[in-house]
Parts: sequence; structure tokens; C-alpha cells
Amino acid sequence: MAVIRVALAHRGTLVRGALAAVLARENDLDVVAELDRSEDVLHVAGRRPHVVLLDPQLPGRIRIEDLCRKLTGPGVLVLIDHEAIAATSLALVKQAPRIGLIATDATTDQLVQAVRDVAKGLPVVDVRLAVAALKAGDNPLTDRECEVLRQVTTGATAQEIARTLSLSAGTVRNYLSRILAKTGARSRIEAIRKAQDAGWI
Repeated sequence: MAVIRVALAHRGTLVRGALAAVLARENDLDVVAELDRSEDVLHVAGRRPHVVLLDPQLPGRIRIEDLCRKLTGPGVLVLIDHEAIAATSLALVKQAPRIGLIATDATTDQLVQAVRDVAKGLPVVDVRLAVAALKAGDNPLTDRECEVLRQVTTGATAQEIARTLSLSAGTVRNYLSRILAKTGARSRIEAIRKAQDAGWI
């Protein structure tokens, strides 16, 4: 039996570990790398993964849609929450069926089968994800503004966001002002709610 090597990239340590455990139970699957930064995914070529399983909100210097374009060797399977479809998912949907898309509410059996199908070069596209991404529409926020607003959801201050994103606090405040203007929100909390409801973050 040929063993399928899988590189797993997810921002959540607990979720990443759970996914690795699910895949490792299968005799024909071998998790060769567990990663938590987008730029690290490009450095696993030496382990020759057949499939890279990705979190679309993976932090790092490389945007997820750009990362998917760069990953031309292994098959790519992106795990997306269809209840909170992100604006970047529309760009990902446009790359299907070259990359696979599976919902986070898929069963473990469906996930395992999706990994096997992607390894074989078969298309894996959850129709609900494609429809939800198309309905999300155009996002008025830039990628950086989305990144800043996602940091706000963690309760981080402007200074903390600045440190995390290697920006000045003044630049972060400018981003927050533009976010409020574009979303028509009166507060950061309202901006978060509007952006999440629209599927922008």
C-alpha cells in the first residue's frame, strides 16, 4: 500500500493536533509536518508531501491564496468554515479544482477520503463553500485592513496590533479609522460584527 505523506498547516495547536491524530490513524496516511505559519509551508518540500492540508486563516507573511498558487508540487486541500466564509475564500474558490476545498463540518471519514482524492489528483470541492464565497461578494477592506480587524477580534490594543504586525501604532490607528469609514461602523465592535456577518474576516 502506497503511503500518502501529508503536511498539516493550521493556526490552532489543539485543532492541528486533533487533525494529525485523525489522519495518523489511517494506515495509508503519514503526517510528515505540522506547521503554524504560512511561510513555513514552502520549506517542507524536502519531506516531499503528497498533500498539504491548509487553514485559510493561517498566520504568516504569505497570504493563503498566494501560498496555494506557489504550491505546485503537492496537492492542496483547504479546510474552510462555511459558516464564516472569509473574503479570501472567493480567491481560493477561483483556484478550484486545482486546489481542494472541504468544510470544517465534514466528517473525519470525508476528510480522510478528501486527502486521498487530492493525492490522486481528483477534484474535491464543497459546493456549499463555493456558493457561500460567491454570496460574500466583494470585500471593501484591503488584506491589511482585514488582518488588523482580525487582530482587534482578539482584544488586542493598537500598540499590541502594531507589535504583532510590525507596524507603528499610528499606522494601526489609521487602518482602524479607514475600517470604520468603509464599514460604516461607529465602533470597532460594530465593525467586527459587520465584517464577520458579510464574510470579510
